[in-house]
Order: sequence, then C-alpha cells, then structure tokens
Amino acid sequence: MNIISFPRLGITLNINPVAFSIGSKPIYWYALIILTGFLLGMLFVCKTCGKRGVKKDNIWDIALIGLAAGIIGARIYYVLFALDEFDSFIDMFKIWNGGLAIYGGITGAAISTFIYCHAVKINTAKVFDVCAPGLLIGQAIGRFGNFVNAEVYGRETQGLFGMSINRAAPVHPLFLYEAVWNIAGLIIIILFRDKKKTDGQVFCFYILWYAIGRLFLEGMRNSEYILYVIPNVLGISQLVSALLILASGSFLVYLQLKISKNKEN
Repeated sequence: MNIISFPRLGITLNINPVAFSIGSKPIYWYALIILTGFLLGMLFVCKTCGKRGVKKDNIWDIALIGLAAGIIGARIYYVLFALDEFDSFIDMFKIWNGGLAIYGGITGAAISTFIYCHAVKINTAKVFDVCAPGLLIGQAIGRFGNFVNAEVYGRETQGLFGMSINRAAPVHPLFLYEAVWNIAGLIIIILFRDKKKTDGQVFCFYILWYAIGRLFLEGMRNSEYILYVIPNVLGISQLVSALLILASGSFLVYLQLKISKNKEN
C-alpha cells in the first residue's frame, strides 16, 4: 500500500498496486491500466481508420503483432542499458519484475508494422498516420500505471502539483506531466490531421511532439529512474529524444519541400 498525496491540493490517496488476485496470483493495476490504454487506443483507431483508407482487419493485425513486438522491444531496450541490474541471463526475461522502456516499445511496434505493411502491400505512411492518435491515447493512459506503482517521478519540488509518496518530500509527478503533454498532442492531431498534404506528416508530427516532451521531462527525472548512456551525465532517452527531434523535424521539412516541388510541376 502506498500513500500518495498532493499536499498543496489537499488530496491524499491510499493505493494498493494489486487490483485483485486470482488464487495466489496477484493482478496488478499497472497491467490493467496498460491494457486499458491499448484497447482504447485500438478502438479509436478502428473507429476512424475506414474514412482514411485503412481496413479494420489490417489495424487489428497490426495492433496484435505490434503489441508482442512492442513488449519485446521495450524489454530489449531496457536490458541493454541496465545490464548491471540482472544477476543472470534468465532474469532478463522476467518482465513481471519490471523493466520496460517506452522508446523500445515504439521501435518494436514500428518495425513490425513496417514489415506487415510491406508484406500485405498497403500504404505504410498512411497506416502510421492513422495509428498515431491511438499511440498517444495508449501512452497518456499508460502513464497512470507509474502513478499506482509510485514510480518514475521527478526531483523534489514545492510547486502546486508536488506529489508526496509515503509522506516523503513532494516531487514532480512526471506521469501527470507526460499524460497531459500526450493529450495535448492528441488534440492537435485530431484537429489538423485531415488537413495534411501528404502521408507521413501526422506520424512525423507525433514523433516530434512526443520527443520534445520526453526530452524536457527526462531532465526532471529522479536519477534513480534514468538509464544512462554516459553515467550521471546523459540519459539514453535524452539522446534518443534529441535524435528523433532532429530526424522527424528534418523529414517534415523534406515532405513540405516535396509538396512544394510537386505544386510547381
């Protein structure tokens, strides 16, 4: 049981990470929240894909394959940068003990989707555009899994939204910041995606938006939750975020130049 409070807002919650048990097997809120985010994101994409030229059957295939690939990618990413945490090779496979990284999950799902689209010969860029809002929905909801686990928080703060865990000094509630950032990105995409000039622009914006937010929030994290590429200097997620900002921003410029060139011709 964790006591999580927001002192300046007068809110105190007693949260048990275990939702219920089946026999002796505990079922955690974290898993249920991640599953809820996945299903709601899927439902949104399925509801909106038809008018954008992508079949629901393809979306379900992509989602189920991407879920498996995303979990594998998230675990591989985490393990590669936290090798000192594991006592044996077998321990690396015990994902129920925690240790999944979102960038690895996105990468795994993106690779499986790319392969699937080429295998069944459907427009890859269009599929990525259609799926982008679903990703933001899943990520916004999924961050509340960190909240119920009382993990992945920021440095100490005296700000309005400071969050105290088990009566410790208030810290930045990074789960909330990232959820709000993702919801803002979702709203922008929903408002403007039908005004895109070419396939690929929506997904590039999603990558750019998420990476900007993640770069900023990683700098606020408690060092306990940072996977370092350079110990105590540079987190791997900060490096990846910077590279993604550069790549997605450059590709958006490329697409715009391509659109302008086609108009001239």
